[in-house]
Amino acid sequence: MEYQLNLKGVLALSIGALIAIATAVAHLSCIFLGPSCYQAQMAPPEIVQSATEGTLLAPMATLIISFLFLVCAVFAMSGAGFIKKLPFIEPVLATISGLSLLRGLATIPSSYAFPEMVSAFSITAGLIWFVAGLLYFYGFRSLRQPSS
Repeated sequence: MEYQLNLKGVLALSIGALIAIATAVAHLSCIFLGPSCYQAQMAPPEIVQSATEGTLLAPMATLIISFLFLVCAVFAMSGAGFIKKLPFIEPVLATISGLSLLRGLATIPSSYAFPEMVSAFSITAGLIWFVAGLLYFYGFRSLRQPSS
């Protein structure tokens, strides 16, 4: 079956990719800015302690998490047609969409379960990832429409 690129789908996945790239860069900044950056981004206490003590846990965990966000961006760019179509693109984009939506929705019950962790940052991050999930979902569903 032939497929035709859909401009709205390309735009949705492009914005989703930019969100993922910005998130990766924000996480990577912690390696250079230190423990206060980890704290500001609400990293788990073990990660903040690692950053304070200079152990490898914090930077290694940060690199892994940042890599995962960059993988999300690469799949979005592939789906949008900016790079070669990657294998398993459809299930991967669907999974990224679902996980992003769950991450965004988890902000609500997490705010009740851990009220001491609620901040403008945590609410904003949850909202951004909910929107990213919607963008990935829209891009995944509308990007390739069968051509007539």
